[in-house]
Amino acid sequence: MEELIQLDKDLFIYLNTLGSPAWDGFWLFMTEKFYQIPLYLVLLIFFYKYFGIRGTIITLILVAVLITASDQLANLFKYILFKRPRPCRAEGVAEFTRFIAERCGRYGYFSGHATNSMALAFFTGLALQKYLKYIFPFMIVWALVVSYSRIYVGVHYPADVVTGMVAGILLGVGAFKLHTFLVEKYGAASS
Repeated sequence: MEELIQLDKDLFIYLNTLGSPAWDGFWLFMTEKFYQIPLYLVLLIFFYKYFGIRGTIITLILVAVLITASDQLANLFKYILFKRPRPCRAEGVAEFTRFIAERCGRYGYFSGHATNSMALAFFTGLALQKYLKYIFPFMIVWALVVSYSRIYVGVHYPADVVTGMVAGILLGVGAFKLHTFLVEKYGAASS
């Protein structure tokens, strides 16, 4: 286990120090949830177009539950189960970190950003793929970029990000299946 932890630290330092000031603005933009609102609004428009008002209401409720579940799961792992210091706080790592984030939280295993973005990517990508040919790969690339941004800005190890992505995939697929059931049962009348 110690070897895996050291490999994770080494990989983090390598990936994190690949950054340069020329790219900092882009990665800070991608890591900030607030800046993703235009994407969320476009997705909402697509859900309204293809699922009607009832389907959109079902979608909004499910997305709220999905994001809450992914946040709380990540927090459970971070603050109760593991309490692994973030790289920007870890002795033997912080001094080699290219830290550009606004702040450095206490614990990092696993990444809530990676969980949220991958959950949303799988949910929306799967739900809309029969209407929009390239939405699923687009959403996956978006989630990968958001996830990597956490390494770039210096607040998560690669294992934090990968674990978050796996959790997000599972949650997103589950939400998609529930969405399909609920829309078929309750949403068709208004489409």
